[in-house]
Amino acid sequence: MTFLPLAILLLLHIPFVFSSLPSLNGTCVTTLDISDSSSCSNTRTLWDIIWSCAATLFSCTWTAIHPNVPGMAEGKFTVLSRRLGIMMIALIAPEVMITWATIQFISARGAAKAFNDTFGAQHNQARSDHPDIGDSTATLLSEFPSSDRRNSSHPSAPQVAGCDFRGWTVTHGFFAWMGGFMLYFNGKPRATLKPDELLSFVREGSVEMPVIMEADMEDRSKGDALSKGIAILQLAWFVLQLVARYVQNLPMTLLELDTFAVAALTSISYGFWWKKPKDVRRTHAVYWKATASPPSELAYGKVDAIFSAEGWTYLLFSYIYPVLDLLGSGPFNSPRAVHSRRVPSLGGYDKVDVYYHQNMILLIGCFSGAVFGAIHCLGWNVLFQEHAEQILWRTASLAIVSVPVSILLFCSYAISLNGSNDINGAITILALVASSFIYIVARVTLIVLILTSFRSLPPGIYDTVAWTNFIPHL
Repeated sequence: MTFLPLAILLLLHIPFVFSSLPSLNGTCVTTLDISDSSSCSNTRTLWDIIWSCAATLFSCTWTAIHPNVPGMAEGKFTVLSRRLGIMMIALIAPEVMITWATIQFISARGAAKAFNDTFGAQHNQARSDHPDIGDSTATLLSEFPSSDRRNSSHPSAPQVAGCDFRGWTVTHGFFAWMGGFMLYFNGKPRATLKPDELLSFVREGSVEMPVIMEADMEDRSKGDALSKGIAILQLAWFVLQLVARYVQNLPMTLLELDTFAVAALTSISYGFWWKKPKDVRRTHAVYWKATASPPSELAYGKVDAIFSAEGWTYLLFSYIYPVLDLLGSGPFNSPRAVHSRRVPSLGGYDKVDVYYHQNMILLIGCFSGAVFGAIHCLGWNVLFQEHAEQILWRTASLAIVSVPVSILLFCSYAISLNGSNDINGAITILALVASSFIYIVARVTLIVLILTSFRSLPPGIYDTVAWTNFIPHL
């Protein structure tokens, strides 16, 4: 994570390095002019193009990413490095980010439903058993103050049932799954609680029902309307320019096309995370009652056994487990996450909900990948320096469109096998591995072609949109 800023600067300078290389076939290569051509009102420079794409990508990914609650003792540099790492994943594999956001949304909705079904039913039963309790004497749940002090001032589980229970929203579910509730035992933090653990402890009477309103969670969130508005305006202006260039038959760079594809998919992730609190740094304290038995082993309080492996097994798993977390096969509790008393960085969801909604999650993820490839197909007729490069771009774009469809079919077939170990299951696994490898190769091919495309840009690439054609009196 420490070298991420240097890597970004290197990528930004690669186009300038390529611009100085001669053509392989000895033909004339268009010279990239990054001098003072921007002084003309009807032209733009290479730096203008790169800066516009970089600003759009940064604003979209920075605003869209909603990380989980960091550890209690983690510093700002650690939190920033983790966020930059997630941003890099969003830039390289935005469809995987959509899958993660979908899983978290489904888990948050499931947690809210579980609490509403439990305490909403208790409230209705209490009101039916005591019809003389009116609204004038019932204490509203929303009127209890949110506090991080001991929950002695909070209503107990029976009291909550007797209150006018307003219910949990999806925001409450997000807050619970992102590590928003910290269990304290004997006045010391023990571990973050999963929603099902919190629900079980409240039922048993081991802890009191935490009372935190949606407004309190929004107050802890760092995502304000201004930052969201700036990101939306930046994206809207970028897309408007691309549409205007298309209408006026002006060429666009492959970098702009890729930026549009990443921004489009990032917007989908943003939609799933719309109700998730952003950049929350402080948990809500839940205190274990002194009269209750000591808490049992907590889900986020132990390291997964796979991390105790040695040799190549541990080395391989240390590289692939973040991908498994994003795809819903985890989350895996690493030693760092347990030591920091936090939810895994790429976790924050329920494996049971993933299992029951695996078909929908798979469909959304594969559809996102196909859309990503379809947007790159818009560069079908872009002028390349070599015809072979154009063939590679078309092949890679079509592969990114078609491979997610094959992955969807293979995964659906694997699910129908229900874990059988016959020859059909082995062939399906091999086909999935091969499809994933083809997809990764196609994505890398697109990135390489985007970088090499700056050696020779088509005529008209530096011409700006003539807005007077749309607004004559501008």
